[in-house]
Amino acid sequence: MIIGNHRYVIVGAGPAGLQLSYYLHREGADYLTLERGAEPAAFFRRYPRHRRLISLNKVHTTSTDPEIKLRWDWNSLLNDAPALMFPEYSGEYLPHADDLVRYLEDFRRFHDLNVRFETAVERIERTADGFVLHTPAGVLHARCVIVAAGWGAPFIPDIPGIEHAVGYEDMSIEPEEYAGKRVLIIGKGNSAFETAHAMLGHAAMVHLASRRPLKLAWNSKHPGDVRGQYGALLDSYQFKTLHSVLDCTIDEIRRDADGYDVRITYTHADGEQALLRYDTVLRCTGFRMDTGIFDASCAPVTERDGRMPSLRPDWQSANVDDLYFAGTIAQARDFKRASSAFIDGFRYNLRTLTRLLRERYDDVPLSYDTVPAEPEALTRLVLDRVNWSSALWTQFEYLCDALVPDPASGGLRHYIDLPEDYAADRFGDLYTVTLRWGRDEYGDVFAIERHPQPDRAAESAFIHPVIRRYRDGELVDELHLLEDLLAEWRRPDRHVAPLEEYFAKQLPG
Repeated sequence: MIIGNHRYVIVGAGPAGLQLSYYLHREGADYLTLERGAEPAAFFRRYPRHRRLISLNKVHTTSTDPEIKLRWDWNSLLNDAPALMFPEYSGEYLPHADDLVRYLEDFRRFHDLNVRFETAVERIERTADGFVLHTPAGVLHARCVIVAAGWGAPFIPDIPGIEHAVGYEDMSIEPEEYAGKRVLIIGKGNSAFETAHAMLGHAAMVHLASRRPLKLAWNSKHPGDVRGQYGALLDSYQFKTLHSVLDCTIDEIRRDADGYDVRITYTHADGEQALLRYDTVLRCTGFRMDTGIFDASCAPVTERDGRMPSLRPDWQSANVDDLYFAGTIAQARDFKRASSAFIDGFRYNLRTLTRLLRERYDDVPLSYDTVPAEPEALTRLVLDRVNWSSALWTQFEYLCDALVPDPASGGLRHYIDLPEDYAADRFGDLYTVTLRWGRDEYGDVFAIERHPQPDRAAESAFIHPVIRRYRDGELVDELHLLEDLLAEWRRPDRHVAPLEEYFAKQLPG
């Protein structure tokens, strides 16, 4: 039975599905969003297990500008209703997950988004003119499918005996149950540290183990790496409490009536091996996308051990035309750099994706403004954007503004918030405007030697503007502007004059 035919079908009504639904709804597009559950935000109804988010909610800022305030509001979806911003739902800096669920429920209801609940997508099949989506209620036809279903299943590493470990999704979250026990947690990401942190005052010994070294967010500048609020465990490790963080390969897990024998090989110890005894083994190794819904005709290629789809620069599947991905699973293009894995990042990606979809499927041209090819005018525009845009701020090193020479007007066309690799591929000859971090390795990130001279701006360690010049899609030149403690890039000597001089040299005389 055919139950619908739509230009766009979105799979999943989590934050990404709702954000994309909002933009397509506002545009009057022909869309339908399918959700297997009876309510939105199924993932956040269960995770994180200890119910405390790591996404910041900085309610009190030095600015009253709603756009700038979004830089530190990591949970709001973009929309035109001032009352539907997450700080209206929680004043906590690290909010409770239930508040996010309540917010997303209200967002869907207030905007009357076209979501069909309790409609699981069982199979997606490619056809000559689009897709067929099979559900228990019948089939739907779609010209374009956007999968925003989030993580579909836990990622289970290939370790002999891994079936003996209790998964993050099933483990007890009552700390008393680990009292006096020796606990091995497989994984060293935020879910592993969240789990260890909760039992720290109860367990006799907690070991966190994985092959790769621990990555701390304050070193990497990436919010998905281990966050500072879990520092008590690292203190305990260095204070010789027997709580430990191990770099090792787990060779085998064996279970007997009284516990577990775990054989490991240390990563940094000349191949040293050990046999360690534990009372409990927990698996906190993250999640992966669900590929089971894709027919062989549209099975997307994946990467990162099959965790996420490989993407083209426009968030389209690398190998399946008209199949797009949205939200946390659509992070392959900026993996561990910008914030596409999180609400505060992918909300901007989805605003841009809407524009690209509308151009491709509804013949709505990609919008732009025109600016004179004059150094002073371009400098004003660039500095206004980097000092104001929350998209460039959050999606640093990924989203950009593109300034494209326009022979018809003699000026430049100004496009906003495009993935930089997409803009370079599409336009070839252009300038891009982004915010970037210094990526040098620092021995101590809290004691960095700085060089605040404009001609050394490329050595800036913190976030700062970068203007790049591309020809034929290849990077040929770039200008860095000096970092600023308050992220205000308007000083005449440090920002205005260097940028005007750069454009004066670049532009045709």
